Amino acid sequence: MTLTAENILLLGSILLFASIIASKTSFKFGIPTLILFLIVGMLAGSEGPGKIYFDDPKIAQFMGVVALTFILFSGGLDTKLESIKPVLKNGLVLSTIGVLVTAVTVGVFTAYVLNFSIIEGMLLGAIVSSTDAAAVFSILRTRNVGLKGNLRPLLEFESGSNDPMAYFLTISFIELVIHPETSIALMIPKFVKGMVLGAICGYGGGRLMVYVINRINLDVAGLYPVLTISLMFFIFSFTDAIGGNGFLAIYGAGIILGNANIIHKKSLIKFFDGIAWLMQIVMFLALGMLVYPSKITPIIGEGILISLFLIVVARPLAVFLMLIRSKDLNFRKKLFISWVGLRGAAPIVFATYPLIAGVHYADVIFNLVFFISVTSVVLQGSTLSLMAKWLHVGVPEKVKRKFPLDLELKDGSKSELIELDIPEASVAVGKQIVQLKLPKSSLIVLIHRQDKYVTPSGETEVQANDHLLILADNKEARAKIYDSFGLQLE
Repeated sequence: MTLTAENILLLGSILLFASIIASKTSFKFGIPTLILFLIVGMLAGSEGPGKIYFDDPKIAQFMGVVALTFILFSGGLDTKLESIKPVLKNGLVLSTIGVLVTAVTVGVFTAYVLNFSIIEGMLLGAIVSSTDAAAVFSILRTRNVGLKGNLRPLLEFESGSNDPMAYFLTISFIELVIHPETSIALMIPKFVKGMVLGAICGYGGGRLMVYVINRINLDVAGLYPVLTISLMFFIFSFTDAIGGNGFLAIYGAGIILGNANIIHKKSLIKFFDGIAWLMQIVMFLALGMLVYPSKITPIIGEGILISLFLIVVARPLAVFLMLIRSKDLNFRKKLFISWVGLRGAAPIVFATYPLIAGVHYADVIFNLVFFISVTSVVLQGSTLSLMAKWLHVGVPEKVKRKFPLDLELKDGSKSELIELDIPEASVAVGKQIVQLKLPKSSLIVLIHRQDKYVTPSGETEVQANDHLLILADNKEARAKIYDSFGLQLE
């Protein structure tokens, strides 16, 4: 087939439609959406029935960076500051030092298994060190399972904020592989500079977005998403140009914008949510077409070993070390956090960097990363809801924010839904609700107790391991509610 503009649009529309139908199947049967997108791409590739020849890692990388920019920005828009404040400390530790621990442990193991040098092993470890949130929560939603306490915001924040660290490690180890004489110590100032500038540009860029969107007064409402896209790409590219981490900046800018009062806010959030899905589909299709299944087969054995090591050893080690001092997270919750270490699109995109840089064994690294990511999503993604139930950290969706109450909360109401796990050491255990010093503006709506749901009254006694759903009239009441149960608001 001769590729013309019309043929490209035809093929593109067919692939998009097939991917959307595949995602519907994913939602119905709990199959990770990422896998189906990749399969569609592989079927359309040169070794599939589609016979579309695509072997340009530069184009794939460009598409991946653009897609990640939209995905991270959209994730930032959907992140509520009040939900991440209690998990900020743990999330930052997991998304920085935790990523480093994962990269180092996987790197050492890879060097041993593949007879790579330590630096080459570390490169592969760095590429697969970040997690992916998209598949995780789509699976949880389709299986109607929520998560107790602050598990969901912690996992969302970690997944949205750990790509910058993985990107920095990937670029750094590529430089060390190509220039072995370079000192690792020289990377530390570069890391600090990248993160600091990324954070500053993210905050400053977000405030700039708020100011411009609210002051520019466009006559056509449809131009506001276009304006936001232009500002988004400016923040990313400007941050990268001055040596900062563009991924961190764009995620931070999204958080600032999503938590500010701006005009057309709801339409902007819906627009970027749709664009983020489109970018995921396009990115996964491109990466699927870039992979040659015949090159995957020879490395399956090594890929299984590294993937299992990452899932069973490296990820749990990083999580338990980073959260060792967290009193609010018991063993079961930490184990579940370890299991939610899905590798997704970002590692595959990062794996194109060694290919473009001409790193030795870059082709092997890319195929291994692809196999590891697919294995991780299939094994962990398809069992998330089962693990949540087995570890008793799951809450049926009817306890979560649901219609019609959820509509009121999303319409700019000052009210807030708070979920609390009551530990055995809580001062509230054994007390009646009427005896608790809860703020007058708050109300315990529902209690989840030993797989049963209790509608509380003033005489209801609070028991250890209760899971409470509390409605507060204002966000400022959160600290007082925590104090009433003898809990600390992190």
